[in-house]
Amino acid sequence: MIRSMLYATDLGVYAPFVMQHALALARTFSAELYVIHAVEPMGQFAESLLQSYLDEQTLDQLHRQGVNTVLANIEQKVLESFREELGEQADLALIKAVRVRQGDPAKVILEQVQRLDVDLLIFGSHSQGAGVDVPIGRTAVRLLQLSGVPVYMVPLSQHLGRRKT
Repeated sequence: MIRSMLYATDLGVYAPFVMQHALALARTFSAELYVIHAVEPMGQFAESLLQSYLDEQTLDQLHRQGVNTVLANIEQKVLESFREELGEQADLALIKAVRVRQGDPAKVILEQVQRLDVDLLIFGSHSQGAGVDVPIGRTAVRLLQLSGVPVYMVPLSQHLGRRKT
C-alpha cells in the first residue's frame, strides 16, 4: 500500500515533467506527496574566499543564519513555482510539504525517505547538466542502489524524444 511518497527534484528544466508523474501517482493512490530538493554545499573555493574576507565569528554567523535563510527562500520559491504551474488545481493539495536541505543530494534524499517513512521515492533519471547520451545520472544511480523503499524513476531521455526501438 502506498500512503506517502517523496519526489526528489533538482528543479531543472525537466522537473515539471517528473512532477506530473509524481502528482499522477499521488492522485492514483490517494497518497501524501512530499517534495525534497538538495542544495550542494558550498565548494572549497567559495569557502576559502569567504574565509579570506570575513572573520571567524562573522563566518560562523553566516553559516548558521545565512544558509538557513537561503534554504527557506528556495523553499518559498519552489512553492510559488508550484502554485504558478498548477494554479488552484486540487493537485496542489496533494503536496504535504516542500523541503530544501543542504548536503550531498543522494544522502539528503535518502535521509528524508527514512525520516518521513515514505512508501515510494520518485525522481528523474538524470539532471539538467547531464548530456543526452548519459542514460542515468550519478545521483539516480546512488538512489537506485541504496534506497530502502521502491523507486519510480522517470526516464528523461524519453521526454527528449529519444525512444528506443
